[in-house]
Amino acid sequence: MNIADVLLLDFESEIANTRRTLEKIPDTSGLYKPHNKSMPCGRLSVHVARLCDFGRMILDTEGIDLATHQWPDFTFRDRQDLLDGLQESSTRLGTRLASMSDEDLQQTWTMRFGDKVVVAAPKMLLYRTMFLNHLVHHRAQLGVYLRLQDLPVPGLYGPSADEPFAA
Repeated sequence: MNIADVLLLDFESEIANTRRTLEKIPDTSGLYKPHNKSMPCGRLSVHVARLCDFGRMILDTEGIDLATHQWPDFTFRDRQDLLDGLQESSTRLGTRLASMSDEDLQQTWTMRFGDKVVVAAPKMLLYRTMFLNHLVHHRAQLGVYLRLQDLPVPGLYGPSADEPFAA
């Protein structure tokens, strides 16, 4: 089994859990924020749905300069747009990841802000930390947003209070 095969095991599971979470985001919660310092639910949902594009950037490029990079539009439209965005971006990333050799994944990727290097490490490590862990982190935030709106939270690694084990 090569590195990409191992990474794909986690990827497929986490994308399925992300889809289950995004399926719970109502079309009406785009502006909801649990705190004035929090990102609005709609923007956070779009970020989660499209985060695979960042994962693909890690695999496809030598790095990113945060001082000059233009980020995509994170305008919330509706739940179906989230699910379509996740499907498209995760398909592209999964296909790309499956094509990568161990040597490709050991190449250095660098995040910088102008002349300052923020991080430089193997792609396989930054794919896991800056994409996959980042995805799980923001998806968990969405679970809190759902709970605070008294909406059902999906069970992702076992049952939730809203989706207990069936008897």
